[in-house]
Amino acid sequence: QLQLVESGGGLVQSGGSLRLSCLASGFNLDNFAIGWFRQAPGKEREGVSCISRSGNTNYADSVKGRFTISRDNVMNTVYLQMNRLRPDDTAIYYCAAGALCSGYRAVAVGGWGQGTQVTVSS
Repeated sequence: QLQLVESGGGLVQSGGSLRLSCLASGFNLDNFAIGWFRQAPGKEREGVSCISRSGNTNYADSVKGRFTISRDNVMNTVYLQMNRLRPDDTAIYYCAAGALCSGYRAVAVGGWGQGTQVTVSS
């Protein structure tokens, strides 16, 4: 069974850091572009960052310079290091496996994780 599992979310104060993980099971992550998305209450899901199969990375302007996406194909995991967190980063964060990155969004997504909650207090 193909599955993506996010972890690493939590409650952090403004200015703090978290590292999210996206672990794949049942398939090799290195065959896919992996994107991180988020959805805040009452808002649509938005792209945050994407890493291509070759390791190229892209970020939404709102997180550029604060977030870093990386992949460890041996561990079959993609990470999102989030620094200098702000209250408007509060959302459920999802990872997705796609065919490729279109800017900072994974497209032709074949699978989603269940999400991990990130809450940033002011």
